[in-house]
Amino acid sequence: MGQRAVHAKRQERLAKALSLGHEHRVARRDAATIESQLRARKFAIEVARLMADDKCEDLIILDLAGISGVCDFFVIGTGTSDRQMRAVADNIEEMGKKRGERPFSTAGLEGSSWMVLDYVDVVIHLFDGEARNFYELETLWGDAPRVEWESSR
Repeated sequence: MGQRAVHAKRQERLAKALSLGHEHRVARRDAATIESQLRARKFAIEVARLMADDKCEDLIILDLAGISGVCDFFVIGTGTSDRQMRAVADNIEEMGKKRGERPFSTAGLEGSSWMVLDYVDVVIHLFDGEARNFYELETLWGDAPRVEWESSR
């Protein structure tokens, strides 16, 4: 299978994973409260700090509450290599488990240029540099306010 076919197959799996369980996601989002939004914000900040500690670059948190019916926060970062991106994703999942958070779905973890960990209220996007420049999520969601956070370094 050629590189284009492999890339197309990965993108197809990513799109499918993001669309899976739409009804379930909507039901969970409808039950959201102020308390759950504060928990989600705290989780997003902790994820960004972990990603910074793991040497991810250009980290931002977008507050999508009131803008998107999909989630409250995007955490977006750029990894330096496939191996590093996979390690970061594993570390996020481990941290989530310790907090009692499990991803609703994941995509791209098998060596993709775009990895997604979907925790319903918080969706983490981990890109390589080329994919981040191509998709420009922070531009697409440019009207979303950015959440201020500090690295734990």
